[in-house]
Amino acid sequence: MHPTIKNALNCLLFLVFLQANGQSIDDKSLIETIKFLSTDELKGRKTGSEGNAEARDFILGQFKNIGLETHYPDYQQRFSFDNRRENTTYENAVNVVGFVAGSSSKKLIVITAHYDHIGIGKPDAAGDSIYNGADDNASGTAALIELAKYFNKNRPEHSMIFAALDGEEMGLQGAKALVKDFPFPMDQIVLNINMDMISRNEKGELYASGTYYNPSLKTILESIAAESTPKLLFGHDEPNTGPDNWTQSSDHGPFFNANVPHIYFGVEDHDDYHQPSDSFENIDQRFYINAVNLILKCTLALDAALPKE
Repeated sequence: MHPTIKNALNCLLFLVFLQANGQSIDDKSLIETIKFLSTDELKGRKTGSEGNAEARDFILGQFKNIGLETHYPDYQQRFSFDNRRENTTYENAVNVVGFVAGSSSKKLIVITAHYDHIGIGKPDAAGDSIYNGADDNASGTAALIELAKYFNKNRPEHSMIFAALDGEEMGLQGAKALVKDFPFPMDQIVLNINMDMISRNEKGELYASGTYYNPSLKTILESIAAESTPKLLFGHDEPNTGPDNWTQSSDHGPFFNANVPHIYFGVEDHDDYHQPSDSFENIDQRFYINAVNLILKCTLALDAALPKE
C-alpha cells in the first residue's frame, strides 16, 4: 500500500476511535488558566518583569503537578539575549519545558506556545495601559498545559516535549534558545505544533498553517477539517506573499529554519491584537474550548500517522 494512502487510512480509523471515545480537554481548567494569565495583576507578562515571573512560576507548578519529566534543571531553560530596539540585554529569560515519553517511538513532537506578552504600554482611550495578552498568547499557553495533562494521562505514540516559551514578542527568542540548546538531536523531531492566538475569531475559523511545505500533513488533517468546529482552514504559508505568509510570524519560525516541519494553529489578527483590549472579557469562550479540542484531535491524528522510525 502506498505510504500516503496508508497514513490517510490510519488517520480515518483513528478518527472513528476518537469519536467513539470522546476525548477532550478540561474546559473549566482551560478557562481558569487563561483568565489567570491575562489578569491585570500580571501586568502583561513582559519578559524580565515580575508578572512574567509569576506566570512562569504558575506554569512550572502546573508541569510539576501534572508529573511531566524534564531535561532541564527544575523544568527551566534559562537564556539571555540582546534587544536592539531597547538597547538592553535580558539576562534571565526562561523557557519552561516538560517531556512525555512515547509508547512506540523515540521520535519527537514538540508542542510550543509563548507565555510572554508586551507588558505595559501606551494607554488607550479608556486609560488602560496593561496589555493583558489574553488571545496573544495566554490562549496558547493555557492550551499547552491542558494538552500536557491529556498526554501525560494518555501516553502518545511519539515522545512529546511541551515548551512554554519566553521572549517571543522580542524576536522569537525563546524558540531560538530551545532550538539552539535542544536536549535531543534535531533530526529526531518529526513535527513542531505551535499555538499562538487561538481563542477568538468572528468567522469561526482556525488556521493550520505550514502544510504548503509539507503536504503530507495536510493529507492527515483534511479528514478532521471536513466537519470541524471551528472551521479548520489551511494557508497563510505560501512564499512571496508578504505579511500573509505566517511562516516566520511566531515560535515555529526557528523550527522551520532548522528544517523541522510545523503546524501553526492560529487565527487572523483582530482589532484587539497588541492592544490593552486583548483581555479575557473579549475572548470567545465557546470558540476557544472548541478550538483546543480541535487541536487535540489534530495532534492525536498526527501522532498516529507520522513516522515512528
